Amino acid sequence: MTIIRTVEPADAAGEVGAIYAEDVASLGYVPSHTRVMATDPGALRAFEQLAGSIADGLGPRLYELVTLAAAKALRSEACLLAHGRRSRALFDDAQLARIARDHHDAGLSGSEVAAMDLAARLSTDAASIAEADTERLRAAGLTDRQVVDVVLAAALRNYYSRALLALAVPPDVPPDLPDDLRRALLDGLPGDGDPGSRASAR
Repeated sequence: MTIIRTVEPADAAGEVGAIYAEDVASLGYVPSHTRVMATDPGALRAFEQLAGSIADGLGPRLYELVTLAAAKALRSEACLLAHGRRSRALFDDAQLARIARDHHDAGLSGSEVAAMDLAARLSTDAASIAEADTERLRAAGLTDRQVVDVVLAAALRNYYSRALLALAVPPDVPPDLPDDLRRALLDGLPGDGDPGSRASAR
């Protein structure tokens, strides 16, 4: 459990209140990660602005795929669950479960698989990435802007996910996320797909 003292939704005012209100409007509640990161609302807004610019360059589908690949490599339950929920607007649940378990066997395009591979590599061993790794994205048909944005999307997920892990932010399970999909998103992580057991362990 995080040691950060967060503002209760009923007490939120100013920019923190505005941030909370946006989550209530879109999700129906204020997730733990929003409450903790809104401790520095300016930094959270800057993150959102950067994420929006990167997503504009990649399009929502590729942005979410890269985000999921980085979050999985980082073992970030909070980001897997949050972006798994968001990705339901882009994929049906069956394909999304396949993507979560093995994106190489999920009916994705060659460029999408290459982008997810690079995102996972950046999240686990960035120092080993060579020119050939990014050249693979160009060979798969991505533009220079898209290559840059794939790397930025993965790097941005590393920033946010690692911050949540370092602050011991407990993951929230979106109430509208089906159990089967939740298990697929968390497949391979400790705790048998139960984020509550891992949160309490921290």
